[in-house]
Formats: sequence, structure tokens, C-alpha cells
Amino acid sequence: MGDLSAFFAQNVTTDITEDFVVSQRFKDKDGKPVPWTLRTMTEAENEEIRKAATRTVKGKGGIKTPETNVDEYLAKLTVASVVFPNLKDAELQKSYGVIGAEALLRKMLLPGEYAALVEKVQEMNGYDKDMNDLVEEVKN
Repeated sequence: MGDLSAFFAQNVTTDITEDFVVSQRFKDKDGKPVPWTLRTMTEAENEEIRKAATRTVKGKGGIKTPETNVDEYLAKLTVASVVFPNLKDAELQKSYGVIGAEALLRKMLLPGEYAALVEKVQEMNGYDKDMNDLVEEVKN
């Protein structure tokens, strides 16, 4: 049997962060693109996000089943992974005329930028699967 100490909390790397240039449109005073800082999360955090994006839907015969809104889940997962810029900052939200971090993210980014950010967040958090596989996993 192997050495269990490798699995002890104090020996495991947590909160891995990585800088990622989401868009060439956000530049510093020198004209260089400003990278966003992204972080990984635990499965416990992911579970909370999934629950927040899941609603109970009445089906045939009044049977209630949980249904996850995949778009909402991915938006919440992405927001939770963004360390910088602070998407919860009221002034930043106000500058885009929105309230809420998910709304801000959608307003700030072009569709391709948003897709690239979501993809990077998924990659950092261990989702190396095809998007359709992720959708199926979230549904279950």
C-alpha cells in the first residue's frame, strides 16, 4: 500500500490560479492586454453552483425532477473562477449598466471571448471533455 500522506489536505495543492488573456480589448496604460486571473475550485463549491442552477420541474403525472440550466451553471462556474477583475464590484457593474456578476460578464465580453473564457475555466477545473459530454454530466 502507498503513502497516504500525499493525500492529506496540507500536502495537496489547492487554489491554483492562472492568468488568461480573455480579450485584446482590455488594455493597460501601455497598450498591453490585461490578463484575467482565474482559479480552480473544489467539488464542494462546484456542487453549490450546480444546485443554484438547478430547478425542480413537474413532469408527467406530477413527478418532480431536477433540471439544470446549463447556461446558468456555466455562467456561475465562470464567475466563481474569476479572481480578477472583481466581477462583483458595484462600480464595474454600474459602468456597464448591469446588476450581477453573470450579467456583467455577458455584457463585457463578445460571444467568442465568453466562449473562450468558459472553455478555459472548464479546462482548469478538470473538464477535459467535449461540451456535449459536460452537458450530459450536468443533467445527471
